[in-house]
Amino acid sequence: MTVKIKDLPILERPYEKLINYGAQSLTNEELIAILIRSGTNQYSAKELASIILMKLNNIGDLNNFNYTSLINIKGIGIKKSCVLLAAIELGKRINNYTPSIVNKKLNSSRLVYDYYRHILADKKQEYFYCVYLDNSKKIVFEKLLFIGTTNYSVVHPREIFKEAYCYSASAIICVHNHPSNNILPSKEDFALTKNLVEIGSLLGIKILDHIIIGRDNYYSFLENKDI
Repeated sequence: MTVKIKDLPILERPYEKLINYGAQSLTNEELIAILIRSGTNQYSAKELASIILMKLNNIGDLNNFNYTSLINIKGIGIKKSCVLLAAIELGKRINNYTPSIVNKKLNSSRLVYDYYRHILADKKQEYFYCVYLDNSKKIVFEKLLFIGTTNYSVVHPREIFKEAYCYSASAIICVHNHPSNNILPSKEDFALTKNLVEIGSLLGIKILDHIIIGRDNYYSFLENKDI
């Protein structure tokens, strides 16, 4: 027989435990049950939470859930799936938050790596950012320009340099990740960088560096004298 949360002793109910003892006192099952809010005719919210947890090797595997994997669990409908995915994403953002690099004075490629490794560490696709600087090498703007490709024919120089004009930037640093964690530049990386440097030279906007981000290391075209 399904035991509903309202049938539990008051101090064993997730909401009451949270209020009286703090969120840290709750089990993973109870935290998920609060997000789920309500059960079904067949399962209580705690039982649904337990079903979800049984599909994991550890709590970190929640990061791998997507809408399809959740909606296929009996009793987890559209709303519950969306709430859970929103909570998971919020947790990622809180964990990965670092203060913006805008207005910081650039003094090394390491500074750029330390900022973007938190943003890009768990990405399964390639993300291509540009960092725009003024004459004193102060960062005036950063922007994500392209997602999800290893084919740099879709990285349009016009989009990269358009933003430079919008913010009166005099220099650009390109940044992208390699989900494989192999930080060595590909042929496409070298070709793109060479192309951008040549265009930047004509436009009077210097490409200072192109940094490839791995999970625990980086490759700088500038530091390796490839630019």
